[in-house]
Amino acid sequence: MLAKLLPIVVSIGLVSAAPASADFEHLGREVIGPRDGWAAGTTGGSTATREHVYFVDSRSELVAALTGTTPKIVYVRGTVEGNVDDADRPLRCSDYADPGYSLPAYLKQYDPATWGRVEPSGPLEEARARSQANQARRVIVPVGSNTTIVGLGDDATLLGLTLRIGGTDNVIIRNLRFEDAYDCFPQWDPLDGETGNWNSEYDNLVLAGATHVWVDRCEFSDGGNTSQPTYFGRKFEVHDGLLDVVNGADLVTLSYNHFHDHDKSLLIGNTDRPTYDVGKLRVTLHHNFFENLGSRAPRVRYGQVHVYNNLYVIPKAASYEYSWGVGVESRIYAENNYFQTGRDVSASTFAKWWKGTALHATGTLVNGRPVDVVAAHNAAFDPDLGTDVGWTPTLVARMDPTETVPREVRRKAGVGRN
Repeated sequence: MLAKLLPIVVSIGLVSAAPASADFEHLGREVIGPRDGWAAGTTGGSTATREHVYFVDSRSELVAALTGTTPKIVYVRGTVEGNVDDADRPLRCSDYADPGYSLPAYLKQYDPATWGRVEPSGPLEEARARSQANQARRVIVPVGSNTTIVGLGDDATLLGLTLRIGGTDNVIIRNLRFEDAYDCFPQWDPLDGETGNWNSEYDNLVLAGATHVWVDRCEFSDGGNTSQPTYFGRKFEVHDGLLDVVNGADLVTLSYNHFHDHDKSLLIGNTDRPTYDVGKLRVTLHHNFFENLGSRAPRVRYGQVHVYNNLYVIPKAASYEYSWGVGVESRIYAENNYFQTGRDVSASTFAKWWKGTALHATGTLVNGRPVDVVAAHNAAFDPDLGTDVGWTPTLVARMDPTETVPREVRRKAGVGRN
């Protein structure tokens, strides 16, 4: 899998010998195919000169390597921790906490039994927000234009860290494991749902206003950090999404990735207001493995989104809400997707109405049997969805028969796969 070598590589501040079994030249220099979805034409840092090829294994090295717009290739070795100081020494939640904040005080102040259904306000909420901002300055790492980031081997991991591709162009991310971008200071929102909810910041990867981005053979999860206490009758949720494509981001391909063991996973468009997004949010998702997710695989507003040859594994209905969120002016074109489900999971829940009007969904198999997802939705819910989304995808490298999707995706999706 990893074979060829360059004789010498640049590490941050050093020149060092290359690892002994890494085909990093191939991984870093490869560009997306000419018809591989909306991101076709993305080159990332593939033209980087020798002095702009970096190996990193810490947050400080990663931050240094990702600055600027000169074409660059950044190789990640081992685990890079996000919650560390400038000397890469571990930080705890208490290190970020504002002097005016404590969780016991927050729980006492905003208990809905006494506070009611009113948004938190006042000095304690302000202290929580300052605490959250302290953590954000550590864990959010910006990515410049003309960049390729590649994980070496099958253990390259960004832990507790958010990569933010914000307003930049031409980025490739491959073979990286994203785990546990957790928020130390979730906010209680008594108006979220019927009984309120805890809401947090930080996604593992954010594409905000970015263009020409290819994310390939990566893995996204909570990293096993799923056991949290319950306050006010709701789970103390320390995670937001896994990957967001928002604020007018455009021309994106997500291929052969593994999204697993999370609730709200993949959001395309984060507002019903058309300020940034009309004519943008064009995204292709193909050959991804969506496993044990609660919702948003993806949820879409506005964009022309091609969803094909993906595998959805949904073990039971109790932890599942929906996969395809049909949001305002969304135009999802889904074809040849395979759902493996438990017996209590209904095909009527695969799609959910979020103010959208139409969903194209053909070639779907559920446990080997063909299913009309739109018809199943319309038989169970109002309002009905139409099937004309007003466009037909043309940027398709290879469309596999649906029955082959489970084998193909399980074999190739995720970190360390060819």
